[in-house]
Amino acid sequence: MNQLSPGRFKPFPGISEQVYSRTDFEELRQIVYEVAGIVMPPEKATLIYSRIAPLVRESGQQTFGRYIDLIRVDKSELRKTINALTTNHTFFYRERHHFDHLAASVRSDLLAKAASGQPVRIWSAGCSTGEELYSLTMTLLGPDRSEARAFLQGDVVILATDLADHAVAGASAGTYDFDSLKDVPTELIRAWTTHKNGTVNMADDMRKLIRVRRLNLLGEWPMRRPFDVIFCRNVMIYFDNPTKERLVSRFVDQLLPGGHLYIGHSERVSGPAEREVDLVGGTIYRKYSS
Repeated sequence: MNQLSPGRFKPFPGISEQVYSRTDFEELRQIVYEVAGIVMPPEKATLIYSRIAPLVRESGQQTFGRYIDLIRVDKSELRKTINALTTNHTFFYRERHHFDHLAASVRSDLLAKAASGQPVRIWSAGCSTGEELYSLTMTLLGPDRSEARAFLQGDVVILATDLADHAVAGASAGTYDFDSLKDVPTELIRAWTTHKNGTVNMADDMRKLIRVRRLNLLGEWPMRRPFDVIFCRNVMIYFDNPTKERLVSRFVDQLLPGGHLYIGHSERVSGPAEREVDLVGGTIYRKYSS
């Protein structure tokens, strides 16, 4: 963890250090790091104050120090803290080249697996409010609903997980403003959504393939069956290098031979996992078959 130098932390105008101090910031960011792996550098002191101050007031604790004492013993309050500090910026078809690759280089093999009765497993890890989840699911199914029947009727599960409760709720709802789908191919919107009065709902038969769950990527993973595809994009940017390397190794272990891992544009596979994958596109990795 980076340490704050004494001169970096400046109390807010009108906020006493008895309310929010450098020690409070250090303790909060250590808790967040230990629970979620998120690194909060010194310049995030203002962000932490702005997001946690409402929780301090709601809890009646009056100071950050007393609130920290509370979250050390109250798991539900700690969960609120982690939710407040989790960033969920996302949009449909973000980093479109990943979906183009999925459609052009991966989909046909998965369609053949599903048609032959073999299981197909996909994981959107750190799915946020679901825009990535539904982008990849619509891409997998394709514009032809008749052809997609092999997926819809097969042993296909698309797992979506996130740490933040509000993200899980958004992904589960599958409801979005119509304008937010502006980058989604028209034929996929036509095939897999309904819309009314500016609101889009994801198709029920598509949603039956999806399981949305709350999961801390740093904790135990209950999944036992390996995955054909894992998306974990723009999540690891909040982690330090040792955490990134451990997480990537776990993802690669969770992939089937020949399976694909898609990560964010500023992220890289490093550490021991590098020996197990081949870079086949822009931040797209394929696990070696043997």
